[in-house]
Amino acid sequence: MPVRLAILASGRGSNLQAILDAIKAGVLDARIAGVFSDRPDAPALQRVPEALRWSRTPKSFGGRTAFDAVLADAVAACEPDWVVCVGYMRILGEAFVQRFAGKILNIHPSLLPKHKGLHTHQRALDDGDAEHGASLHFVDPELDGGAVIAQARVPVLPNDDADTLAARVLAVEHPLLLGVLQLAASGRLAERNGQATLDGQALFTPLSLESMAT
Repeated sequence: MPVRLAILASGRGSNLQAILDAIKAGVLDARIAGVFSDRPDAPALQRVPEALRWSRTPKSFGGRTAFDAVLADAVAACEPDWVVCVGYMRILGEAFVQRFAGKILNIHPSLLPKHKGLHTHQRALDDGDAEHGASLHFVDPELDGGAVIAQARVPVLPNDDADTLAARVLAVEHPLLLGVLQLAASGRLAERNGQATLDGQALFTPLSLESMAT
């Protein structure tokens, strides 16, 4: 039976489209149970039928705590097996995280724990990093915290700017996300005591994109 995915997105939804394409191609045994956004104008919402869309602004609820509570109720109503954050630009509060403990995944454009937060590509350039990339991790209440499951690495080239580096990272984000979702859909992925596990064994170092492709 396909796993049910609740998608949280704030932007254009390119990772969501990669998920939709993989489902259509039969390489990901999943279905989209709902797409949720804090931005009613987010292009990601337009990638799914209207019946699957939910969007509200935090200001309309008077703040983060009330918004998170309403969002959590909406997500729970679609009965997801996994909650997947793809370009969701808000920190999820502790109550939300606890409600879906061990079932929330996030993709972040850096090699965590480096460059948590925003503007990761420019920060990698400013720091003179030789490599950059993306991480897929379980979510906890800390900004871009939680156990890292897998990472994809790309070189930082001499003539890179933030845009060219971002494009190179995005090219590996999609297969990284799909590789981890395939593990989740097959029941192989879990979180125990704040640590990612695969087939019941603790992951002491993140999986690589190459290892998931084999």
